[in-house]
This record gives sequence, structure tokens and C-alpha cells, in this order.
Amino acid sequence: GHKQLKGFALTARLVLPPGPAIVTIGADGFIDAVVDVVLDAGQTRRLPVTLIPLPEMEEEVVVVATTRTGRRVDDQPTRVEVIGREEIEEKMLMTPGDIVMMLNEMGGLRVQATSPSLGAAAVRIQGMRGRYTRFLSDGLPLYGEQPGGIGLLQTPPMDLGQVEVIKGVASALYGAGAMGGVVNLISRRPGDEPEQEMLANVTSRGGADAVLWLSTPLADRGGLTLLASGHGQRQADVDDDGWADVASYSRAVVRPRFFWDDRAGRSVFATVGLTVEERTGGTAGAQVPPQIGDAYREALQTTRFDVGVVGQTILDGRYVLTARAAAATGAHDHVFGEVRERDRHTTAFGEAAVRSSRGRHTWVAGVAVEHDRYVPTGLPGFAYSFTTPGLFVQDDVDVRSWLSISASARFDWHSEYGFFASPRVSALFRQSGWTSRVSFGTGFYGSTYLTEETEAAGLTRLSVPEPLAAERGRSLSFDLGRRMGPFAWNATVFASWIDSALRVDRDTVYALRNIDGDTTNGGVELLGTYRRGPVAVTGSYAYVRSRETDGGIRADVALTPRHSAGLVAMAESEDWGRVGFELYYTGRQALEADPYRTTSEPYAIVGLLVERRFGRFRLFVNGENLSGVRQTRWNPLVRPSRAADGRWTVDAWAPLEGRVVNGGVRFSF
Repeated sequence: GHKQLKGFALTARLVLPPGPAIVTIGADGFIDAVVDVVLDAGQTRRLPVTLIPLPEMEEEVVVVATTRTGRRVDDQPTRVEVIGREEIEEKMLMTPGDIVMMLNEMGGLRVQATSPSLGAAAVRIQGMRGRYTRFLSDGLPLYGEQPGGIGLLQTPPMDLGQVEVIKGVASALYGAGAMGGVVNLISRRPGDEPEQEMLANVTSRGGADAVLWLSTPLADRGGLTLLASGHGQRQADVDDDGWADVASYSRAVVRPRFFWDDRAGRSVFATVGLTVEERTGGTAGAQVPPQIGDAYREALQTTRFDVGVVGQTILDGRYVLTARAAAATGAHDHVFGEVRERDRHTTAFGEAAVRSSRGRHTWVAGVAVEHDRYVPTGLPGFAYSFTTPGLFVQDDVDVRSWLSISASARFDWHSEYGFFASPRVSALFRQSGWTSRVSFGTGFYGSTYLTEETEAAGLTRLSVPEPLAAERGRSLSFDLGRRMGPFAWNATVFASWIDSALRVDRDTVYALRNIDGDTTNGGVELLGTYRRGPVAVTGSYAYVRSRETDGGIRADVALTPRHSAGLVAMAESEDWGRVGFELYYTGRQALEADPYRTTSEPYAIVGLLVERRFGRFRLFVNGENLSGVRQTRWNPLVRPSRAADGRWTVDAWAPLEGRVVNGGVRFSF
């Protein structure tokens, strides 16, 4: 072709059989053009076609590791939602020490507080329990099979490049522990020049953060990065009732990463991480709630170490061989008043896979093995050691220009629960600017004694009347979306079913068991965005109906709001800085084991962020929960009497810390 004033002119010759035909012409960054053609035998026709660019086209986003094929987001039959670096930076200014804020404000994800005493949290995807969410780092399970309620609070976002999320059962891709979905945290890669960045932050509730990120290239073949951070928080009794609404903590995180790429398809990535933290909650100061009588302390000391490596090479010019390995170990020392529990949790993972493309097919096949060992000191009845080898295969087929299909299956042999087959199939439809996906998958979860409730209350008082059975799940989703100039929108309908789900009884006894029935989740997600120039506006709404049938009785699953919505507006200038506004609404939630109420109150949270740039320095101020929402404005956090599981607090269904303002400086040097 030859270059013209406003684009390129390309000529293509097609040989078609006589009769009618439909020709679709497409290119990245342009709207597909569809032409109807009717040819007689031997006839030749010239058809000029002009492709219209997609207005305000965003930078191309590639799925790095979540679906194993490395295709663009727009070309994935499996729906993958991506949080880019720009959004990560915005949330980093709000909570530099963890990724809770970043995930909580993504449509369909809810970060649920699991321990008001220590501030632990778990991520629920589309109403599914937090234990069903699989967390990965660069495709590696560095956080173990289940990261626990504290792991999310120990991950600084500064060295993240993007976050990839698959919603719904994903056991076909990543085995047990992915019945709710997958969250993959992708590292920030080193650039061509050395970079040094530091952030210092303080909050009005007595918190402080200092984060350092260093990057250096290595002779055009890769580079090194280093994240080092320290975080602290003072106890805060916001409502002056003698109980700390905000736990105190001190934490240090160190994570170096190594990248190597020879530009010919061979690469190596390696990472090592160390996290040390001490966290304390319970009664605060000299005043003690009268029903408790004496001081009650809850504390947790954590030491976690992990290592991971990913290698890739090209075989015979046609096959991509990938190998992954990871190991992690964590030691915990947990105090629940008069009870002390110590444990060590160790996981190991290995995988080898081969990928190739031929014609319309892109396929992946591989083997994997995962080991999960938990040893609680003094409680041998709750120890377990699971080993799960597996085989998996995936084939993405571009059937037509408007249709792509992805079929995958995984076969696992769990050392405790036996054999599981986990198929998944997804389809992508594209026509005249519309995009639609449909997906169905099945999976399983190897039940353990570690749930959101038992991690908050401990195992000493727990009873397990019968041997646990594995949980099995199915999910179905359908979405439809379109981009029109600066506007884009997407609607998703989803449903999931879980058989033999684990339940923790807490009303009169503290017991763990599989329910006699099923758990169902269904709902709708709506997402709309507007991007033009420096302004970006995002609106979201989610309706989730999560219900549990146990012994013939059907009830709503606790701590799952039926309605939630959000509105985020951000204006950004490279020279000046950015200004952002947030409004989030959370509807009513069913509650359990709460003596004050059975249903929560709805509430709305308002936030405002201002960042001003002065050369290499950026000053920022962020107001979070400016509406001053606090759960204790409605009812006390401390129970009138101790619960069957030993806890003195009810579940957290709304913010406890109230209005918080933070600010600081971010600079490069």
C-alpha cells in the first residue's frame, strides 16, 4: 500500500465462488466494515472500502498470564477485566499499603471485612465467598491456595503494572480454589532507563506509609526492580466505647524482581518476597466495655516468605514452552484473649505447559502439581497436607471473524477428595461494533478448616461433627457491550451454584460442616465509561442475590448486599496533576449471629482526591468516607455477651473508622 494524507491505502485480492457472499474487513483500532457481494462466474469487481477509526482508542491491553494465551483483552473468548496502571496509581494514593481499595471499587468485587478486631478482609466475586477467589502474582500462587484474611492488607500496589480478573468458576484454568474467580496481580516491568520512586503518606487516624520502588535495566536484556516499604497504624477507638475500631500494626515488605528477555521468545522472571507484621486489636485504653469486664487483647504476628520463577523458550520455531514454580511459607502467632494459637502454612507449586498456534487454533496443554500443608501447634486434629497433581488443555479457535471459542478442561487428583474433572467453554461474538461473550464452567474446592469465620475466631473452640466433603460449583455468564466514541458500556448476567458448601454455625454452637443443600448466586452487573481528553467518568451497578438452602430452609447469604453502585470521575493533566471524585452506595445486607439486627442499613460513601505536580514532586490529599459513615452510629460493635465462637464483636457490615483524610508526597529521583 501507499501512505495517504489521512491514512493508508491497501489493496487485497480475494477469490470467491460465484453467488452471494459476505466480506468482513477489520483491523485493530477500526470498526469492522461488512460488504455484501454477488458475483457471476468469471466476474471481477473492485470494491473500495473505508475503515472508520475507533474514536478515543485506548492503549492496547494484553492479558499477560491469566488465560495462558497472551491475547489482547478484546480478542479473549473468556472475559477478562483489567485494572490498568493509571487506575492503580489513583488507588495507590488512597491506600499506599494495600490493594483493598483498588479491588473494592471494581464492579462485581466486594472486599468484606472478616475480623473487626484486626481488620482482616476477603474478596468476594459476584457474591461468592472469599475462599473461592484465587489470588496469583504474575500467574504464580505466591499467596498460597487461599491468602487468608490478612494477605490482602500486606500487598503494596506501587510495583503493580496491571490487575487481571476473571469472574466465575475458573478451575479449568487454575484448579482448586478458583470457584469464584481469579485475581492476577501483574508486576510493573522495568523501563529502558533507571527509575526511582518514593511515596510517603500519613493519615488522620494515625497511619503512616513509606514505599520505595527502584528499577534498572540490564544491558537491553531485561532488568531488576525492588519494592521496599514500611507501614504503621495506631489503635483508634473512634466511638469511645473502649474497643479499638482500628487495629494497630507495624509492617515491613521487601520484594526484588528479576526480568530477562532476549527478544526471541525466551524469557525468565523471578521474584522473592518477605513480609513481617505485628497487628493488635481488642480493648483500647483504660476504659473497657462493661460486659467484657477485663482487658481483652487480640493480636497476630505474621512472617511470610515466598519465591517464584517463570521461564519461557521457543521449541522448533513453533512451540512455546513455559515452566512455572513457586513456594511460600507463613508462620502465624495469633492471640484470642486467653487463647493462643500458632501455625505454619506451606504451599508449593510447579507447572509445565506448551503452547502453539496453527491456522485458527491457539492451544495450550500442560501438567501441574500443587501441595498445601497446614500445621497448627497444639491442635493436631486440624492439621492437613494435600497434594493435587493435574493435567489441563485449552484451545482457542477463531471460527469466523465474528466468532471465537475457547474450550478448556482440567483433570485433578486431590489426595484427600479424589478425582475431579473441570471443563469450561467460552464464546466471543463481535458484529458491527457489538461484543458479546457467553461462558460456562465447573470446578471444585478442596475443603479445609480455614474459612473467613475460623480465621477470625480461631480453631480452639471449633467442632467438626462429620468429615468434610469437597465443594463443587458451576457458573454461567453472558455479557453484551459496545463502544461508541468516548462512551463504552457493558452488561453482564451471571449465575452460579455450589453443592455441599461449607458453613460455620455460630448462633449457639461453633461448628464447621457441609450444608445439606446448595448455595446459589445470581445477578446483573452494569458498567458504563466516558473518556475524552483529560476526563474519565465510570458508573457501575450490581444486583446480587445470594441464597443458601440448608436442611430445606432457604435464606440470604450474610454480608452480601443486594444492590451496590458507584460513580467515579477523574480529570488528569500530565503537567498539573489530577482531581477525582467518588461516590459509592451499598444496599442492605442480611446479617447472622448479630444480636442487634438481622438486616444492615444502606449507606453511601463520598471521596475526593487532589494531586498537584511540581516537577518531580507530586503532593496529594485524599478524603475517604467524607460522609462519615460508621457502623457504630447505628449499633454497637461489641456484643452484649460473648459469642459461641469466643468473639466479642459482631460482623463488620459498614466502615468502622469513619471519616479519614490522608496526604503525602510522591517523587522520583
